[in-house]
Amino acid sequence: MGLEQANLPMLREVPDARSVRFHQLLSLEELQVGEVSVDDLEKKARRVLDAFDGDIDAIVGYWDFPVSTLVPILSERYGTRSTSLESVVKCEHKYWSRLEQRKVTDRHPAFGMVDLTADTPGPPEGVNFPMWLKPALSYSSELAFGVKDRAEFDAAVADIKEGIARVGRPFEDILARLDLPPEMAGVGGQVCLAEEAMSGIQVAVEGYASGGEVTIYGVLDSINYPDSSSFLRHQYPSTLPEPVLRQLRDVTKRVIGQIGMDGATFSVEFFYDPQEDEINLLEINPRHSQSHAEMFHYVDGVPNHHCMVRLALGEDPALPYRGGTYAVAAKWYYRWFADGAVHDVPTPEDIVRVEREIPGVRIDMVPDEGQRLSAAPGQDSYSYEIAHIFTGGDSEQDLREKFDRCVAALGLVFDRTTPGGRQEKNA
Repeated sequence: MGLEQANLPMLREVPDARSVRFHQLLSLEELQVGEVSVDDLEKKARRVLDAFDGDIDAIVGYWDFPVSTLVPILSERYGTRSTSLESVVKCEHKYWSRLEQRKVTDRHPAFGMVDLTADTPGPPEGVNFPMWLKPALSYSSELAFGVKDRAEFDAAVADIKEGIARVGRPFEDILARLDLPPEMAGVGGQVCLAEEAMSGIQVAVEGYASGGEVTIYGVLDSINYPDSSSFLRHQYPSTLPEPVLRQLRDVTKRVIGQIGMDGATFSVEFFYDPQEDEINLLEINPRHSQSHAEMFHYVDGVPNHHCMVRLALGEDPALPYRGGTYAVAAKWYYRWFADGAVHDVPTPEDIVRVEREIPGVRIDMVPDEGQRLSAAPGQDSYSYEIAHIFTGGDSEQDLREKFDRCVAALGLVFDRTTPGGRQEKNA
């Protein structure tokens, strides 16, 4: 679902890919742009599948809602393998997910719901500033705000109230399909979660659940831009010490087991505070991260899409270990921290030339020529993504040098004639 050109080359790097044919089931634009209707998307997908002249061996996806929820819905109808819809929703509904996590671990921040229907919404009891406010469901950190006082809290609540329905309303259609536990009665999909801010090193644990067993196949570090909550890069493998990695694996296995995922990949995000030697769980994604596919390919020789495909086909999902060309790899987010229009966007031929001149890199441009950055969908609340730059190298320094060379080679020009916008800072 949502197959697009950026991931197709990596899907074709899956072992035995020659015996598999990938078909796009709805476009990414249909699935994520504007306010989606789950019922309409399901009907569209069923029309495509019913008209297909051949066997349907698997239905897969690596995007957030609504893809993550449509996959189990369609898999149940067409008899293909998938985890349950309930397990997916337990991950994606941030409040329900916290309730489930609390049953098996205390490695999470203080949290609570914000009553958006109140005359003057306020922070929930027991949740202190600084905190994060976010809808029960969002993706790419959309409508997620870090707030340090009541004034910032009120401003963030106003923004969330204005935009929460785009994803929250269709999410309620999904909740209506489930038998919800008493603690979720009346919660719905258009709710806001508040949780105390976490600090430290952000890290992602990727794995899969199959046959009642949870397997961890990789841990990655996520590094932010200085003085920002926006990602600068993901780096694989993690540089954290082994005792910390053991804690991360242990908590991950417990929460995935509690949620009841099976026959699916996942990515669990944490913060590790080295001063306190403490880990805190940020969120559970009921799918592997397509953002990490190139990195696993660089280091292990096979993209993490391999696990998704093998699970869906009922085959061994084990990922090879360290069979790639490079010792380390990264996905860099080239960002701009002010609104404006981008010019001199390189052509596909220009990008191929840069990739050929700098070994071990791949570049995906985000905006089109002349596009205003604020018009691009799915951006976070504080910056605009310009390009995703994947690098493989022998060391972290090698990765940095390749990224810098790519940014210079792109030669982008920004028109900042529009006043206002986000804080103007480019690192």
